[in-house]
Amino acid sequence: MKLATYKDGSRDGQLVLVSRDLTSAHYATGIANQLQAVLDDWNFMAPQLQDLSDALNSGKARHAFAFDPQQCMAPLPRAGLWAGACAYRSHVALVHRPGEAPAPAGRDSAPLMYQGGSDGFLGACDAVLLASEAYGIDFEAGVAVICADVRLGATPAQALDGIRLLMLVNDVSLRHLMAAELARGLGLLQSKPATAFSPVTVTPDELGEAWDKGRLHLTLQSSWNGRKVGLCEAGPEMTFHFGQLMAHLCQTRHLRAGAIMGSGAVSNQDRSRGYSCIAEKRAIETLQDGQALTEFMKFGDTIRIEMKGRDGQSVFGAIEQEIAPLENAVMKRPNQAQAAA
Repeated sequence: MKLATYKDGSRDGQLVLVSRDLTSAHYATGIANQLQAVLDDWNFMAPQLQDLSDALNSGKARHAFAFDPQQCMAPLPRAGLWAGACAYRSHVALVHRPGEAPAPAGRDSAPLMYQGGSDGFLGACDAVLLASEAYGIDFEAGVAVICADVRLGATPAQALDGIRLLMLVNDVSLRHLMAAELARGLGLLQSKPATAFSPVTVTPDELGEAWDKGRLHLTLQSSWNGRKVGLCEAGPEMTFHFGQLMAHLCQTRHLRAGAIMGSGAVSNQDRSRGYSCIAEKRAIETLQDGQALTEFMKFGDTIRIEMKGRDGQSVFGAIEQEIAPLENAVMKRPNQAQAAA
């Protein structure tokens, strides 16, 4: 089944079922109002949602309406934990190249990972609001999973059993702030603003054979200002699969239902497939030409991130965002926000 969260003026929105072809939707009212409630009681609520999903896909849902990605918050608007990884060796090799950031110790035996802000995510069509273009604004297109409870000390196989949903992610990075934070040694903070997710999140069974042993074997498409810059294969070169990423987190902690784990920028050794973040493009230019020629994103730039199934249909819907200046932005209280039409 496919799920989304509609804006309704509250912090956590309203849960909706979305049809397989992303054309229609149906409120999950009567089963659950928010996705977190479903994740907390998955075995009881998921079968009920599946019945409604089946009715929606067969055209028998009585109160279906046209699905509008513009009305979507992140599928899980806030979570207890959000962690992003660098799961692709080719990405790490480019970003941590000689003369730039030092290569992390043990990068081939354990995944690189950071814990980001999870108290408020961006919807797929929400603008990325920032105070300055000088931050070095970069998109990072990747895949993410939402998990059930996963116990402390879980093995990768056990962690895989805890995956409930998958979605796409734009893990925005501010590269010029990142270098200074890494130099200080404690971790990333200001260089990782709010993260955005695809309008729709899907259960693994919707992916069929494309979901295999913790890797999603589909092509991730990235278009910057309308120009396609990335057609990266998400599955074959994922060095650490999602079970391994989650088990790495579980070495010292439990994961609670609703925790989100991201893959980091999808990356391929075949450079003809393009890139899922500008930092890789700049690294390649530096290696080939001695200097980076491609600039980071500017105000008014747009990024579109999408993944299509083997039938050519969009799986998660598209992340479509504009980079916008912070001026005049207001953080509204939930009861002040305009409810979805």
